[in-house]
Amino acid sequence: MRLADFRGIPVRIDLAQPVSAGAKRAEIAMNPQADLLRQLLAGPDFLLMPCCFDGLSARLIEQAGFALTFMSGFAVAAARLARPDTGLISYGEMLDQGRSILEAVTIPVIADGDTGYGNALNVRRTLEGYARAGFAGIMIEDQVAPKRCGHTTGKTVVARAEACSRIRAAVEAREAGADILIMARTDARASHGLDEALWRLQAFADLGADILFLEAPEDEAEMRSFCQALPGPKMANMLEEGVTPLLPPAALAEMGYKIAAYPLTLLNSAVFAMREALADLNAGRVPGRRVGRGQIAGGCVRSGVGGVRRSAAVRARVPAGVRGSRVRRGPVGQHDPRIGGRVRGRPARPAAGRQERKDQPGRQETRRHAPSPSSAPRATRFPRP
Repeated sequence: MRLADFRGIPVRIDLAQPVSAGAKRAEIAMNPQADLLRQLLAGPDFLLMPCCFDGLSARLIEQAGFALTFMSGFAVAAARLARPDTGLISYGEMLDQGRSILEAVTIPVIADGDTGYGNALNVRRTLEGYARAGFAGIMIEDQVAPKRCGHTTGKTVVARAEACSRIRAAVEAREAGADILIMARTDARASHGLDEALWRLQAFADLGADILFLEAPEDEAEMRSFCQALPGPKMANMLEEGVTPLLPPAALAEMGYKIAAYPLTLLNSAVFAMREALADLNAGRVPGRRVGRGQIAGGCVRSGVGGVRRSAAVRARVPAGVRGSRVRRGPVGQHDPRIGGRVRGRPARPAAGRQERKDQPGRQETRRHAPSPSSAPRATRFPRP
């Protein structure tokens, strides 16, 4: 047993089996991404960390020149389930989403581990699974499961002993061979006050957490107190419309932060852009703001977006005035006047009406009415980006 004291609050923490930083590790599988994250944390630069939710968003972050990213549980729940961040998404779903993200980038990715998805044994399994997948780090928090977004009301945290047991289990798994960094988060500020939150973070640091994260400080004074009171790298959460002040990177670095996370910036921007494009389509307009063909995923979509790649024969038949547009597949057999023929597929249906069957004179069969020219879908002309 060891007596911990922070700001006059004595609490006994059970450290009967303390985790030693110098303990011998058994068969450690080294993780290059974890090593790279350690180098970034030890370096002089302040780290801007936009958060991702799928492979495409992660790749865009890397292409923009950012050194690392974070797989946001809030953003993944929204993108994958179209649900809020209320603990609905599972460990398996997060791991599956994470693998697609890791395949898309080479920069370090920190994963949202939520509460560890259960007790200390679940925390250990979660950390080991994330480490095997190739994540550079994992965030573990002290909310009661099912958890919720850290900037909403009504959230609660577990007792000190359980909060510490989660971080201890994570550190033990790391020391046993799972090469991954641990970000320890507390949400105690909202329900128990700043002093309790700082005590928990100090306990997490004593147990061996690599990065500390105080969720939802309410003003700059609390942010500065956090940075001054605790050791090691610290992260600030820059959530638009959250309770924490949105500060420029220089101000955060001056306070003592090492990382600034932007959890919903890309998702919010993507939702805004999609709604804008859908409104344009609803109004009969081609969305004006879009990337060029082949630019999605850095050129991974090489045949164009939303169109069919034309053969040389088809291009030769396209009138000169529309050669820059995309040929869209319409209903099978539909006539496309721009290429002087029909879209590939079955022959067009015969004209509507009652027709006499050749094999049985005098007997008629009914065919469905073909769409009138005015109601038939028309190929849309898209100008060359």
